[in-house]
Amino acid sequence: MPQQPAARGDAALPSVANVAEARQLANELLEAMKALLELLERETALVRAGKIAEALRMDTQKAALSKRYVDSVTLLKGSHVFMKRATPDLLTALRRHHETFRAMLQVNLTVLATAHAVTEGVIRGVNTEVQRKRAPSTYTAAGLRATPNPRHAAPLAISRTL
Repeated sequence: MPQQPAARGDAALPSVANVAEARQLANELLEAMKALLELLERETALVRAGKIAEALRMDTQKAALSKRYVDSVTLLKGSHVFMKRATPDLLTALRRHHETFRAMLQVNLTVLATAHAVTEGVIRGVNTEVQRKRAPSTYTAAGLRATPNPRHAAPLAISRTL
């Protein structure tokens, strides 16, 4: 698709030059959003099922689809003035689809944030238990359990190869 500098004077952003290119851009953006959402739904399902390693293997594909999406959005930004004038209905449809896309992204981000918080809680709990077991069980002169000095706590090592 030939790309011209943006009509609003921003030479850094490419833009479409005619209605056919605008429709092609819209189709590309819709396909990019659809493919990215399908991948994110699979990733979300894997994370919910606890298959984190399998979900991590999707990173390369997710990066490629994200780049495709960002490239399309960049072209859309450069073409906004032209499309607003020549194809306002197409621009409105793209906005609606993008709102749905953002809502679905929010679901994925929520699942990932929850998995992160749960994992962090588990690791902190394990660390607390390990430190408690390593500390000597002593009592103060008042008969209370002595709390160990945090400077003497041993670090918890985690293997990321699992």
